[in-house]
Amino acid sequence: MGRGRVELKRIENKINRQVTFSKRRNGLLKKAYELSVLCDAEVALIIFSSRGKLYEFGSSGMTKTLERYQRCCYNPQDPNICDHETQGWYQEVSKLKAKYESLQRSQRHLLGEDLGPLSVKELQQLEKQLEIALSQARQRKTQIMIEQMEELRKKERQLGDINKQLKNKLEAEGLGSFRGNQGSWDTGAVVGNNMFSLHASQSNAMDCEPTLQIGYHHFVPQEAAIPRSAVGESNFIHGWVL
Repeated sequence: MGRGRVELKRIENKINRQVTFSKRRNGLLKKAYELSVLCDAEVALIIFSSRGKLYEFGSSGMTKTLERYQRCCYNPQDPNICDHETQGWYQEVSKLKAKYESLQRSQRHLLGEDLGPLSVKELQQLEKQLEIALSQARQRKTQIMIEQMEELRKKERQLGDINKQLKNKLEAEGLGSFRGNQGSWDTGAVVGNNMFSLHASQSNAMDCEPTLQIGYHHFVPQEAAIPRSAVGESNFIHGWVL
């Protein structure tokens, strides 16, 4: 009775899965070695287990085989393809070079150089281009000047507002100082009047006869001012009256 077909799916049992991996890995490495020996082929085999362990085989060395693989994958092997790509790049370079030379020639013509080979029609076209360029330059110049004038007018208005504010501030400060000086002048006048009245009263007081006598004076008062009890019949005046 023949062996049944094995269904290819992941083995759920961990032990059975590890046993199967080991058997088939060894068989695969053996087949790669046999293929390299029997057929004189350059074989390279790389295996990573589920745990990340590396198994490899290289009949001519793994590094040499990988370098050969990279050269074959990234370098075209068909010489016709290489020639076609080279020819395409050459045509592209030729187009860019011709365009560059044409732009240089046009620039010289616009500067007024190398005008000898040009025909009348080409000169008329060149003149038309220059007129259009000159018109556009003038329009741009006019626009820039208008923008600058608007900016200057805006600055002028701002400076005028600032000047007006400063003028109002100075006027307000001047009026306040004037009122303060006027008040000080009124106060000085009142104080002056009071001092004048005070000096007048003092002058009036000084005009009267002083009552304070300094020193000893032999003053004999009038008879009416001396009491009769103090003066006897003999007109003797006591010393305490003097």
